[in-house]
Amino acid sequence: MASSFDSKAGNSDETLPGRWGPLSDLPGHPMMWVLIISEILVFGAGLIAFAAARFSQPLVFATAQNSLDRVAGTINTGLLLTSGLAAALAVNARSRGKVPETRWWLLSAALLGVAFLGVKGVEYWTKYQAGLAIDTNAFFALYYLLTGFHALHVIAGIVILGIAARYPTIEAVETGTSFWHMIDLIWVLLFPIIYLMR
Repeated sequence: MASSFDSKAGNSDETLPGRWGPLSDLPGHPMMWVLIISEILVFGAGLIAFAAARFSQPLVFATAQNSLDRVAGTINTGLLLTSGLAAALAVNARSRGKVPETRWWLLSAALLGVAFLGVKGVEYWTKYQAGLAIDTNAFFALYYLLTGFHALHVIAGIVILGIAARYPTIEAVETGTSFWHMIDLIWVLLFPIIYLMR
């Protein structure tokens, strides 16, 4: 007997191809992919601004970059990549009809996101104690804007994963984890560009 979790809201599958075109073939709700694409464009613009500012102020950026905690950045990269794996395992579990296992993996991904925020919070506090604020120079203005905006997305992603865990339809799980993978992808771009590249 089909589970109520297997049905998508409103049984709107038949209307999606006409309404969403190629987005209808992606996992989750197509509207989430509209959001994901727009968010990637916003972060892309931010990274272009970062690159342009670094080109115009290479010494300022090189000096400021040396004050970043690469260990904290590496730990956070590991946390988000592991949470991305947990999100993928949630989708796999849901495709096999394992709802309790799906919830466990979703909550694991969310908890790893909380750990990410904890590490980032300690990093921000350390910078604040050292007098390195958003108005210190162009590097820190862009550092706080880009990583802070990303942290807000992590918070939103944790909420979305929590909703998907509470209502684990296939569409909800795929939609929530798609957003979470976008958060992973953006950090994988932010970390080397802001912390490592010279």
